Amino acid sequence: MNIKFTPNQWWVLLFSLAYTVGFGAYHVASANYEFLWYAAVLVLFLILLVTTIHTSKFSPLILWGLSIWGLLHMAGGSIPVGDGVLYGAQLLNIISDGEIAILKYDQFVHAYGFAIATLVAHHLLALRWKEGASKALLYALAAGVGMGLGALNEIVEFIAVLTFPETGVGGYFNTALDLVSNMVGAVGAAFFLAWRNHKK
Repeated sequence: MNIKFTPNQWWVLLFSLAYTVGFGAYHVASANYEFLWYAAVLVLFLILLVTTIHTSKFSPLILWGLSIWGLLHMAGGSIPVGDGVLYGAQLLNIISDGEIAILKYDQFVHAYGFAIATLVAHHLLALRWKEGASKALLYALAAGVGMGLGALNEIVEFIAVLTFPETGVGGYFNTALDLVSNMVGAVGAAFFLAWRNHKK
């Protein structure tokens, strides 16, 4: 397969490989096999992205958005904060009531990540969207896909919990807050798309 990249695509690829290899080596050395599960999923998505990049025609905004999402994810499970890692850190003390804590780094990454997933969904849907068809419906469908991918992510986390019982992923409230964060990101991205279209 002869794949040629633009300079921007090369930078995104090299940046993504650099932090994936770096954090991956760190977790191999520390025998953190739970996190390697997530790293493996990330590598699979990177391979999918690379092999379809000429047909997907993703914009630099989407490519960098996806790469930064991967970096935030890797950092969240790797950087020590207190007795845990960055994923468990509370960025803003909006609510702190037992298991319900807002705003945590984990929730921020979920909102950001599935905002990017919504932009990806919109891009792919727009390629086949009929001229003159409802833009509002397109944005709503993209947000729905983003939230669906967010739900799929929770299934992946559930599999990780079953595979590694000592995982620190969290329980019911963590899952519920993750889903809410996914929705906030997806709906926020839909409004961004509508605003961008209005500006044009």
